[in-house]
Amino acid sequence: MTKKPVIYTKPALIAKLKEISAMGFIPNARRGNAGGIGNTLEDLLGIKENNLPIPNAAEWELKAQRLNSTSLTTLFHIEPSPRAIRFVPQVLLPKYGWAHQEDGKKYPKGEMSFRQTIHGLTKSDRGFMVKIDRVEKKVLISFDAKSVDIRHKDWLESVKKRISLKELDPQPYWGFDDLEHKAGTKLLNTFYVQAEVKIVRKKEFYHYTKVMMLQKFNFEGFLKAIEEAKILVDFDARSGHNHGTKFRMKQDALPMLYEKKVIIL
Repeated sequence: MTKKPVIYTKPALIAKLKEISAMGFIPNARRGNAGGIGNTLEDLLGIKENNLPIPNAAEWELKAQRLNSTSLTTLFHIEPSPRAIRFVPQVLLPKYGWAHQEDGKKYPKGEMSFRQTIHGLTKSDRGFMVKIDRVEKKVLISFDAKSVDIRHKDWLESVKKRISLKELDPQPYWGFDDLEHKAGTKLLNTFYVQAEVKIVRKKEFYHYTKVMMLQKFNFEGFLKAIEEAKILVDFDARSGHNHGTKFRMKQDALPMLYEKKVIIL
């Protein structure tokens, strides 16, 4: 006989989360500790992975994480414009790339790398930074040769020979509209649950102590998170393959990205 799916109203879900919190530390329901914090909570709620069955409501999802975690989670992949140029493999990699650490070993001789995780707070050791132009409504990638760390002086000299040490021209960018649409479709209304974690005899235990209800994606909060290095842009390309450009977020920044925040616990 097929088990009848659990359906929650929002008040019933809130009551259940409070009940789970009152249980104190609960053993990880899964083998190994990877992903256990969310899986254990789903098991306690009796729901399938990342599927909150709330009828007659906008889409909701459940996010669970360790308390005080600043680990990065990938929000989405999106290549910069102008896309016709194929900016990462055609410009950043050949003009600003450096020798891959597996050059001539795992990969062919001459394999180049362009791996940078950058944000809007400070420039990277190779002089790259994210800048926000609210007038032109663009999130841009900027290069400042004066900010390159002395360790990379040979690389900087090679960039000078390849293309010059001026600002990127054109600058790769993402339009506000594209980013707002992309992020808005990924960041649904969310029950955001945080747990204290302890380890007993190599097994994790979780105490779900904080719950917030997050509603309506806030794009200005998204831009602010880039400026404060809570959201980072991650380039990961080598000569043989572009692994894609990602926007990644420090997990504890999630509430910044919503207009309405209601503390349940």
